[in-house]
Amino acid sequence: MRTQIFLADFSNLHQMREFVAQAARDAGFDEQEIYAVKLATDEAASNIIEHAYKEQQGGQIEITCQVHSDGLAVILHDHGLSFNPQRVRKPNLRAKLSRRSIGGLGLYIIYQLMDEVRYQSDPETGNVLTLFKRKRGDE
Repeated sequence: MRTQIFLADFSNLHQMREFVAQAARDAGFDEQEIYAVKLATDEAASNIIEHAYKEQQGGQIEITCQVHSDGLAVILHDHGLSFNPQRVRKPNLRAKLSRRSIGGLGLYIIYQLMDEVRYQSDPETGNVLTLFKRKRGDE
């Protein structure tokens, strides 16, 4: 298990992606799976920065990577505003690009790339988003 705390700033997304990529490499994932973990983490962290912290300075995102026998858990912990993922509208992927609003695909992408996604929020301990990716062949 490895944990690192990052300042919740868009300029730190590269470091966050590389942190989870190294954990995925160490867990034996192939490059395609590593890319999926990186992209899902990037989307999740971007949502935390933009929506939980509303781009306010000083927020932190703690990322923990736990290697399991069947895959990798990436746990993002923050103390920003909570949200209910069930209330987020699913994107209309059939709409013409010119009619779609900018954004709104982050959660959809995360759910498509990861095998399990869990979210918990507690006013005292903060928000915890757990992303789990199984190794191929373990599905």
